[in-house]
Amino acid sequence: MTASTANAQRFREFKMPDVGEGLTEAEILKWYVKPGDTVTDGQVVCEVETAKAAVELPIPYDGVVHELTFGEGVTVDVGTAIISVDTDPGAGPAPAPATVQTPPEAAKAEEEAEPQGRQAVLVGYGAAPSSTKRRARKPQAGVPAQPEPVSAALQAELNGRTAPAPAAPVTPVANGAGVGAVGRPLAKPPVRKLAKDLGIDLATVVPSGPDGIITREDVHAAAAPAAAPAPAAAAVAPAPVAPAETGVVNAAARERRVPVKGVRKATAQAMVSSAFTAPHVTEFITVDVTRTMKLVQELKQDPDMAGLRVNPLLLVARAFLVAIKRHPEVNASWDEAQQEIVYKDYVNLGIAAATPRGLIVPNIKDAGVKTLPQLAEELGDLVATAREGKTSPAAMTGGTVTITNVGVFGVDTGTPILNPGESAILAFGAVKLQPWVHKGKVKARQVTTLALSFDHRLIDGELGSKLLADIAAVLERPKRLITWG
Repeated sequence: MTASTANAQRFREFKMPDVGEGLTEAEILKWYVKPGDTVTDGQVVCEVETAKAAVELPIPYDGVVHELTFGEGVTVDVGTAIISVDTDPGAGPAPAPATVQTPPEAAKAEEEAEPQGRQAVLVGYGAAPSSTKRRARKPQAGVPAQPEPVSAALQAELNGRTAPAPAAPVTPVANGAGVGAVGRPLAKPPVRKLAKDLGIDLATVVPSGPDGIITREDVHAAAAPAAAPAPAAAAVAPAPVAPAETGVVNAAARERRVPVKGVRKATAQAMVSSAFTAPHVTEFITVDVTRTMKLVQELKQDPDMAGLRVNPLLLVARAFLVAIKRHPEVNASWDEAQQEIVYKDYVNLGIAAATPRGLIVPNIKDAGVKTLPQLAEELGDLVATAREGKTSPAAMTGGTVTITNVGVFGVDTGTPILNPGESAILAFGAVKLQPWVHKGKVKARQVTTLALSFDHRLIDGELGSKLLADIAAVLERPKRLITWG
């Protein structure tokens, strides 16, 4: 057995898995372990965010963590090694970890900051020192040779300035603790990014890490006093110029930019794809749901519903399922590749849920065959899991129809966009007391507006109208849950 084969068996790499269906990348949100920690098979080592959800990843090996290939906040392609484990730590000292792949944005910043070559000041960050020098340009006849200019970005960093400085040659200094080959403070790319975001000059930060490395804590400590206004700085800061004097408003200073990634990126792409692929039709109906709201209160006292979350959304979901049972041809999907309509004998009912990471649509599998208590239990679990950010990718695949409850925000109704691959989506608006003609008299009744969007390739106007009318009929007289169900 060769040494390389032995090392491959001893040091096992865990690669970013496809935790969904065909996902290509995931962002590392948090590491729960560090190099030197002992791990066991099945232990959760990190949390990642895919285009669908946040997922915890377990390690499939026993041993000691040898290396974390990527830091937190880095997006990694599926199939790329993210952690290595020494499965035989008693076999002798482990070799130094291999070079960590720097995130593209950090690598670009490194290249821009060090145009004359980079030094590997940290294990896994940056490149090895370069022994080559840029050849001096051949001077033109009669023109004396000029020294190579240093980039404005590097000069600004070396001088601790934020404004561009005149170009000047840089003389490499001896490498000492906390200082790189060109007098550059030692810090990992994520720490450099943190300092940049906080407006901290790394040259002014006192390092506390090994070999003079600046840590995140050092940057935060330097930022704390910087947060308080300093009189001296205020004295030299230029006075703001009123827009009226210049005619220009500095809008960039009052804007925030957030990268589009993860769940929000996937939602945006899906909605654009759905809006411009499936021909949407939306119909509306306003209905008296006074009897349904009364039934909700009665069910809350029912022993069979004890401990379950009973609310109007539960009965709207049941009404939707009853209407689909009466019109099963609405439960279908369009297969563009095969030019076929796929009719489904099951209903996976999606519930749109707003989370801190964006809108997700987990679904209740086989919702059409569940009893009301079972539906209430699964609906409660679905909402609770979504709020905790623990919804699995599997729970968000295979949906057939969806409900979005815009009424919880006090909104009367809206024009919902289909979840990709689904045939219909129902928007449930706010329930409000409104004047309503009831038994020949105008009375205050509890009223809501429903909006149904559907794929016009699958559902024509007649079928869509019948489906929406049946949903309204059940909510107006909920005893139809028995006679129709």
